[in-house]
This record gives sequence, C-alpha cells and structure tokens, in this order.
Amino acid sequence: MPADKTKIAIATGDPAGIGPEISLKAALDPAVRAACNPIVVSDPGVLARHAKACGIALDMRAVSCIADADFSDGKLNVLDCAQPDAAALDFGATSAVSGRASIAFVGTAVQAALAGDVDAVVAAPQNETSIAQAGITFDGHPSFVARQTGTDDNDVYMMLCFGDTMIAHCTLHQSVRQAVEAITREKVARVIRVTDRTLRSLGIAKPRIAVSGLNPHAGEGGLFGREEIEIIKPAIDAAASEGLNVTGPFGADTMFHKQGVDAFIVMLHDQGHVAAKLLAPNATIALTIGTPILFSSVAHGSAHDIAGKGVANPAAMIEAVLRLAKAKRTTA
Repeated sequence: MPADKTKIAIATGDPAGIGPEISLKAALDPAVRAACNPIVVSDPGVLARHAKACGIALDMRAVSCIADADFSDGKLNVLDCAQPDAAALDFGATSAVSGRASIAFVGTAVQAALAGDVDAVVAAPQNETSIAQAGITFDGHPSFVARQTGTDDNDVYMMLCFGDTMIAHCTLHQSVRQAVEAITREKVARVIRVTDRTLRSLGIAKPRIAVSGLNPHAGEGGLFGREEIEIIKPAIDAAASEGLNVTGPFGADTMFHKQGVDAFIVMLHDQGHVAAKLLAPNATIALTIGTPILFSSVAHGSAHDIAGKGVANPAAMIEAVLRLAKAKRTTA
C-alpha cells in the first residue's frame, strides 16, 4: 500500500468488549485497505488476545510512532499504547483498568490527528461504566474530542450517518430536562452552521438541511409548546438569511420522510438515535462535527455479551473508516 494514502487511526475502545475484534476486522478488510492506510491504536497484547479468541489471523507490527509504520508488506501497523493490565481482563467485565485503557487509546489517536500524523480517527465503542469506575469524566465522544482539541463544547455536535442519511443533534447525553433548557436560538443556529460546513467538507457543494421541532407536531402552532415559535424558527431564519439552505421546523416523527435533504437536525438524542438504530442497527456511524480533526465512532455499544466470541459485526466500523477516507480525499 502506498505510504501517501490517507492514514486512518483506529482506536480499539473498551478492551473487554467487542472493540478490539471489530477494529481488527475493519483494519484487515480489503475495501478498507484499498481506501486508506489503517493504523490500529491499542495495546498489542489486547489485540493478540482478541485475535486468538476470535480466530483472526494477525500479523502485526507494533510501532512507537506513526512515522515508523510501514505499509509495504501487508502487516497490520499498531501504534503501541501500552496498557499491560488490560490484556488480562476477562471478556465482558467492567473495570477501572478497562476504562483507563480505552480512554488512553482514543486520546492517543486524537493527539496523532492533531499533530497531523494521521488524517482521521475512528473509535470503537466505549463502556461508560468502566470509564466512570476509573474516575474519568466522559459523556460521549463529541465532548471528549472537544476537550482533547481545545474546542468549545458548545460548538461540537454528533452527526449520525447511514447510507445517504445524516442526522445532527442539537443536544446529546444529558437528561431531557437539561437538554430542553440547553436549546437556545444561538445553539440551534450554531448546529445549523456546523452541519452546513460539515456537509461541504464531505463534498456536498450546496447542502440542504431540514430542522426538527422539539414538541409533538413541531408545537402545532403553539398549541403544544412555544419553543418552535420563540427559539427554533428564529434560528432557522437567521441561518437562512446568511445564505444557508435550511427549512423547518418539522415534526420529528415525519421529517425523515422528506426527499431532497442532505442532512436532518434534531433537538434531542432520541429523536435521531431511535430513527438511526431502527433503520440501520449495525451500520450507523457517529461523526463528531465542529472540531479541527476528522473523527468518527460507531453508534452501537461494546456488546460485552458477545466479546471474545468472534461473532461481532464490523459493518459500522468499516463504514466509518471508508466514509472518513472518502471525506479526506474530497477535501485534500
């Protein structure tokens, strides 16, 4: 593989879950290797254990820095992020060791992207219980990447992608009460602008964006709430006055049937996640948008119940890598 191809760092996530397995399957996938040069970020012992348990043939090269990676001989390059205690963890167990290791893997990958050593990062699923046991603050990849890159949390959002559908979220991992309080004209306008910029970076020259309401039937003209009238519609109008092609607010239960839309924006976590996980349960990826790096994760969990069994589906990981490889080629 040519050394000048797009380099994608794959952080293996929770070492007691399916993350290492699906990361290896994605990095070894022929389509992935044709599209980019994958570099797995993990502890080599963790990878060897999962490969053996899952029946994955693994010929890896552990390197201490990205510059030492060699893509000429077919070996899998692994950026050695030593977490020796993680290699002995039981599959499916929650622990502080697992939480610390998973955060170390993704943090190392993000720093490599910031340094320009890789072009993008794809992260396998975390286990938030293990991370909490390690005493680490973590409420999802978007805010984590924001902190790692020095980006204001208010300018970073999650966009779920499957097929040609993209769904950006105004709020994410917080209670519904807190999320409703967080929805302001300024915040809605920001997510519209960030979504527009992201679509352009993905090669869509004139993005078309549809925005949902917060309340049933988008408030039904004020009968079911006034957030649409007082917050969401003014934010849409402000973005439209800047030349953005944005419409709404629409009822979140019917909006996804609209044709000719490049991306949808929803107000709450479940407005987007329920649709995505119903329509594409094993192939949804989660782009973190608004940061200076290209970052994606998968929209499913660490699946402790099937860890180490070799049956985990890598489709979402493969899709995430291929989408970011395409995005990098488009913007290069």
